[in-house]
Amino acid sequence: MKELLKLVNVGYEIVDEKLFEGLNGSVQEGDVIGIIGRNGAGKSTLLNLIHGDIRPAEGRIILLEDGLNMEMVVQESEDYFSDEGSAEEVKLLEKWQVPPHEYTHLSGGEKLKARLAKGFAGSADLLLLDEPTNHLDGESLSLLKKQVREYRGTIILVSHDRHFLDEAVTKIWSLEHGGLIEHKGNYSSYMEAREQKRLTQQREYEKQQKMVKRIEGQMRELTSWSDKAHAQSTKQEGYKEFYRVKAKRMDSQVKSKQKRLERELEKAKVEQVEEDHVVRFSINSQHKKGKRFLEVKDLSKSFGGKPLFSGANFTIQHGEKVSITGPNGSGKTTLLKIIMGLEEFLGDVWVSPSAGIGYLTQEVFDLPLDETPAQLFYKETFEGRGRVQTLMKHLGFTAAQWQEPIRDMSMGERVKCKLMKYILEEKDVLILDEPTNHLDLPSREQLEETLAQYDGTLIVVSHDRYFVEKTTDVKIVIVIEDGRVLKQLSEPAAVRNDAEELRLKLETERQEVLGRLSFMVPGDAEYAELDARFLELTKRINGLKR
Repeated sequence: MKELLKLVNVGYEIVDEKLFEGLNGSVQEGDVIGIIGRNGAGKSTLLNLIHGDIRPAEGRIILLEDGLNMEMVVQESEDYFSDEGSAEEVKLLEKWQVPPHEYTHLSGGEKLKARLAKGFAGSADLLLLDEPTNHLDGESLSLLKKQVREYRGTIILVSHDRHFLDEAVTKIWSLEHGGLIEHKGNYSSYMEAREQKRLTQQREYEKQQKMVKRIEGQMRELTSWSDKAHAQSTKQEGYKEFYRVKAKRMDSQVKSKQKRLERELEKAKVEQVEEDHVVRFSINSQHKKGKRFLEVKDLSKSFGGKPLFSGANFTIQHGEKVSITGPNGSGKTTLLKIIMGLEEFLGDVWVSPSAGIGYLTQEVFDLPLDETPAQLFYKETFEGRGRVQTLMKHLGFTAAQWQEPIRDMSMGERVKCKLMKYILEEKDVLILDEPTNHLDLPSREQLEETLAQYDGTLIVVSHDRYFVEKTTDVKIVIVIEDGRVLKQLSEPAAVRNDAEELRLKLETERQEVLGRLSFMVPGDAEYAELDARFLELTKRINGLKR
């Protein structure tokens, strides 16, 4: 395979703070590379560097093929321009069922599919995709996977979607702790290799620390003897020379031990395993339950004379946790906007006037982008500012980002800024439109846990079934399909025979087991049991892949 591109000691800074440095990597013809990492690690920035939109602060990106043609599909865009389009683009738009509307009138998923169609139709040598799975329903995601597998060029993409990374990519670039780790294989194989490496590193570090304690103990003992010998050499007549020689010998042994310790540490150079990125937050409510929050009667909505849905009738009680499902373009976001009074409609919609509602849109441009968190979450008291800064830290922000314009933040960090508003205000109703878009895995998992414990009213639009089932009352679903809106009981997840869903749950448990193993050594009380569980889970997962 020909090498198309090389990263050589690439570094980049934002507001005098290093985002990453010393990145080295290689792009081979035919690669499908998945870039992973926490929010703010620099994934989108790396794509922009490769595309040539910005320049590295240090190092070089070397193009090894003359006239290498690159095309980039951004993860979000306020504006979008496409001319009449090639025959291939038109074909893809039809295949992905993107209606011929103005871009601003398309749903989030339809907008993304329009950008993807243009990107794939360009047949570039190197196609760069930033979060291509956001907003997509199951059918569209399957089409995207097929499109990636059949693409004749090379692809570099950014994604937090574990399944997509497993099924679509051939190489992983992981941005961790300011550096880049390159791995041949998919996401699961990388995580297995990573955890095994961390486990080995932790064991070697613990062995090293035991050696350090042993040698330091010997040094303390010899030092004590030396100090005693020095003291005796000044007090006991007739024995001074004997004790003086003894003290010097002890000093020599201490120095020898010190040099040995330094040689051993220089030879081993085992660093302690760095802790993984952890996100912590909770959302409280005003505990309103038992009464109606929302009542919808004979609701209809049309765009340009074309009906979107009609005849909708349903009620949501305080305390219910409801998901809204439907394919891209069915009207899920429109329904949320109607509830919030942001769209005109026919029919009756009653919303409890006493409800404190937090509405998280799927947009990332509806924040005051030129403001900083210090301005957005301004608090008069030192205690208030401290609470906000502590929350930012728990969400994975650095101290420097307190004064960083939101415009300079990653899309995931912008979503976290929006979440902060509702965490601080303690809303008793949360209406969330695709809340996991752009979020890294730790943030997504913490949001799942937080919403599962949230005791207010919750309405969620999401294509992530695992997320929906962890956060909502899975029996209560509002389904929008074929122009109808129905509140209905869904089949419990436990009854479904869904191998894909089972694999996700097994993988989640396996990562938890590996995480616990990484801080143990053979001989620990739980080690054998956890190791056996890890092997059993791996066997079951591999069986589902066949």
